[in-house]
Amino acid sequence: MSSLPPDVSPLAFIDPQGHNRDQIEALMQQVLALLLEEATQAEARSPLPQALSHDQLESWAHIPAQSVGIDELLKRVRSQLQHAMNAAHPGYIGHMDSIPTTMSVLGDLLVGALNNNMLSVEMSPVFSRLEPLVLQKIAQRFGLGEHAGGVLVSGGSLANLQALTVARNIAFDAVDTGVVGLAHQPVFFVSEVAHTSMKKAAMMMGLGAKAAISVRANANAQMDINDLKEKLARSHQSEQQPFAIVATAGTTVTGNIDPLTEIGKIARTHGLWFHVDAAYGGALIFSDTYRNRLSGIEAADSVTFNPQKWLYVTKTCAAVLFRKLDVLNQHFRIRAPYMGDDEAWPNLGELTVQGTRHPDILKLWLSLQHIGTAGYDAIIQHSYALCHHFVQAVKARPFLQLASEPQMNLVCFRFAPEGIAASERDRLNANLQQYLLTASNTHQNAVFLSLPTYRSEYCSGRWLKAVLLNPYTTLATLDSLFSRIDAFAHSRSILNC
Repeated sequence: MSSLPPDVSPLAFIDPQGHNRDQIEALMQQVLALLLEEATQAEARSPLPQALSHDQLESWAHIPAQSVGIDELLKRVRSQLQHAMNAAHPGYIGHMDSIPTTMSVLGDLLVGALNNNMLSVEMSPVFSRLEPLVLQKIAQRFGLGEHAGGVLVSGGSLANLQALTVARNIAFDAVDTGVVGLAHQPVFFVSEVAHTSMKKAAMMMGLGAKAAISVRANANAQMDINDLKEKLARSHQSEQQPFAIVATAGTTVTGNIDPLTEIGKIARTHGLWFHVDAAYGGALIFSDTYRNRLSGIEAADSVTFNPQKWLYVTKTCAAVLFRKLDVLNQHFRIRAPYMGDDEAWPNLGELTVQGTRHPDILKLWLSLQHIGTAGYDAIIQHSYALCHHFVQAVKARPFLQLASEPQMNLVCFRFAPEGIAASERDRLNANLQQYLLTASNTHQNAVFLSLPTYRSEYCSGRWLKAVLLNPYTTLATLDSLFSRIDAFAHSRSILNC
């Protein structure tokens, strides 16, 4: 039957002639039953379970000489699932992660079995053609124009790196010779609360992390236009050569949007590349009600957008979009002679940072087709309704403080009663985080809020962050949360109840 060597499990591969189909089907049914059991009971587990012990993990890390039986393997996998981050729980509202779309889960399964490679058209003949077409449609929703398009990458950090690398290459004709020996230091400008990938990109481009010049954020966590103008003027007077300005649409800690229209005008005035990191907030292009919050993004030269966030596509799924897609051919492409050419379609591995890449386009396409723009609009409106309710609850409690006025579905706040020293306040917020996660006798009412450090001219210290992303989170979830916050405050004699 099987032509596999004798020491190889007969289930190690799916036989292309179907000889082990029945056994593989039985195995898949076991795995599917495990997946559904854990997924449909997610609310019964903690949003953030305790990690497995080091000894347990160490025992599993052993690489055996002989095949481990299926039953034992699934037993171990079940334990891993039960101790993993539980983003499906309606109380998991601490990060920009959420329950994935059903279709993206199935899409991952399908492309995993195919194992196509997005390196070249001949290695992924369908998906290498589908990806640029879908991303062209998405780029046009951003208003980037008829010549716009993009590529998928594994995460927003790579998207930002590629966009800034293209901007640098155009500004300094750096594809072949780089930037060594330039008379002036290349620099670009970002908000002080921008994602850390900006400094990482500067480092990886050989400019040094300090080439990402921080611009002060205002009291609402948005880039201060006056400070940007001052930093630009100072840069021109020094030994620096600016080449780009980066705006953020959905900051990581507070979810705020920089003044995109004003920043775009400044970039055009100074002849600088305008990049918008809309990794999170880019989803608003699918909402008729809220897409105007991205006004000005249509002037961007490049945009980062992560469907793995507010479009709920399984990780990884991120995109870098360009107003003129042809800039990749002119200022980024490195041809690979070992890959076949297709006159009509480019080899995407020549146009991206990555060569070998997973066909993430299938799960994105499946999700868009299955949910549709109306479905995504409804989910986004639900998120905003939760956010409004949350903000009103914070403002109704004098012992709570907002870090900024939310513009998306993120709320950054903290427990800040009067007369409490900063160090004590930070400790109380850490205690509140754990109280909300563990105080309930059941996991159903548990809530996970993250505890970021947020520092600016206007506020600093440890804050609690809620990301109201899960479509199964309800107003009742939030009411229960604030009842427990009140109980915590009462236990600290903050409330006179």
